[in-house]
Amino acid sequence: MTGPLGVPAFRRLLLAAFVSEIGDWVLLVALPVYVYQRTGSVGSTATTFVVALLPSLALSPLAGVLADRWDRRRLMLVVTLAQAVALLPLLTGDLVLVNVVMAVQAALASLFEPARNALLPEVVGREQVAAANGLAGLTANLARLIGASLGGLVLAWGGLPGVLWVDVASFVLAAALLTRRFPVERGPSAATRHPWRAWLEGLRAIRGPLRGMVAVIGLVAVGQGLFVVLFVVFVTERLGGGEAEVGLLRGVQAVGGLVGGAAVGWLARRLSAWSLLGWSLVAFGAVAATAWNSVHLTTVFAFYLGVFALCGAPGVVAGAGTMSVLQLHTPDTVRGRVLATFLSLYDAFQALGMVLAGVLAAPLGLTALLNAQAALYLGAGLLVLLGVGVVGSNDLDGNSTSVVRGNRAYDP
Repeated sequence: MTGPLGVPAFRRLLLAAFVSEIGDWVLLVALPVYVYQRTGSVGSTATTFVVALLPSLALSPLAGVLADRWDRRRLMLVVTLAQAVALLPLLTGDLVLVNVVMAVQAALASLFEPARNALLPEVVGREQVAAANGLAGLTANLARLIGASLGGLVLAWGGLPGVLWVDVASFVLAAALLTRRFPVERGPSAATRHPWRAWLEGLRAIRGPLRGMVAVIGLVAVGQGLFVVLFVVFVTERLGGGEAEVGLLRGVQAVGGLVGGAAVGWLARRLSAWSLLGWSLVAFGAVAATAWNSVHLTTVFAFYLGVFALCGAPGVVAGAGTMSVLQLHTPDTVRGRVLATFLSLYDAFQALGMVLAGVLAAPLGLTALLNAQAALYLGAGLLVLLGVGVVGSNDLDGNSTSVVRGNRAYDP
């Protein structure tokens, strides 16, 4: 077996992320539907997601420092087990506790993600980072296809307790895969000074081409925030769907994501970094605009299955490339802090998009806000193609780098 899959530690890391993400998508799809069904309020749905983001923003400095100071596999193992336990209050069905659980899960995920993504280059080697991120994007979309499709169905058949136990099972299995040691494990290192000073040290590493990524990620994240809140409303009010339809349309995006994940390595060898990112975002925005405006012509569900499946390909290409450049433009000693900073930046702008969705849905209308979401992606792509950032920049070893957020695909 050649490539990243030839590394046993990477296979276990990939599988652990896969099963955990299945449960995550079940929860991510089911909870907003549950809240919207209980309240009938777009504002309440938006509040659920915004509350979930705030703890992760507050913990970002600590998350990056921990990822650089502690053994990353052990940190991931502890966080995964804590996530399983933190789901148990959902058994009450109380809406306040739903918000609390969402907040705790987001906080724990903010500790997990920088450690996982900072560990990947150590596991596979720098020369295989792009291919490994492509495989991570592929499996993330397969998990999305399974988990998001299950989310609505599990909620409809088993209620909130059924959703909870599916997610708990995924975390327990992921933890079992992380119990075995990785060859690259190390003891405490890097950020040995005060956590706040250590985090500021990581901020100073954001220079060169990474500065341009701040604007691009900000635009995309606001668009994602609009989508997360308004998608349920779009499917239920414009398409006449229910729980199963919401889950299926979220999950089917992974069909295109599988294709995009498989193609990342091939594309990265043939296109410049910024061209790859720019054109994928432009294509993504165009497909999103098609989805939102086609409702004036047809509400046939099969049509939207095709459109949402199509958008997955440019989404995962953009996601895998973004993570690759962040990994390759930072040394291992500060990688966790740099990744945590960009994740918190994404979450902050996503929260802004969620707030805007809740506040502006009534005065501006659903269609206008969804078109604004598509325009944000188009704008981000055009910024890249017009030269924001450093075109043709090199990674730390002097090799051409693909610049395309994390291994999770962007949503339309």
